[in-house]
Amino acid sequence: MSISVAARDLILEMEGFSSKPEWPGGQSGVTIGFGYDLGYVTADQFESDWGERIRRDAGQRLKAAVGLRALRARNRVGELSNIRVSRKVAGEVFDTRSLPLYELRTAQAFPGAEALPEDARGALVSLVYNRGTSMVDNSPEDRRREMRAIRAAAAAGDLAEIAAQLRAMKRLWEGKGLGGLITRREEEAQLVESAMA
Repeated sequence: MSISVAARDLILEMEGFSSKPEWPGGQSGVTIGFGYDLGYVTADQFESDWGERIRRDAGQRLKAAVGLRALRARNRVGELSNIRVSRKVAGEVFDTRSLPLYELRTAQAFPGAEALPEDARGALVSLVYNRGTSMVDNSPEDRRREMRAIRAAAAAGDLAEIAAQLRAMKRLWEGKGLGGLITRREEEAQLVESAMA
């Protein structure tokens, strides 16, 4: 399942590049490169993705942050502040390791996505890269309602509904100082709509 250049560029722009480990906040882990979140990988996965690409001592120190999320990640990130990764290496990891993995996860989460146009598939890959694949949430606000609606729309090939649900999802971040997520959902919706033209 491949995505368009426009979709790839959207993900890279929205994730941003960090040459040094940082903690983006919330439930994130220590993050490096283009949104590579150590909180959501295994030690083996990290080793496969980065092992040959960074100095061994830096790799060992970063590996100690694997699986740490939220406050545990925030408390660890300061110890890693002198580690640097290059944009070139981060781009290689994104293209050869992260993107294929998220394309697969997207295909599994949204059956029928493979049949959508590249821009629409790419918008869904961006969504999964940012929010994961969970469809279940028992909270009063049901934070995964739109994910389930997108799953049904992808199966039906309904691009207009996918775009509408991406926009509806903005409700989760409105008034919370998370304008970047609102912008990302809008740009994803526009990318889906560009595939309808």
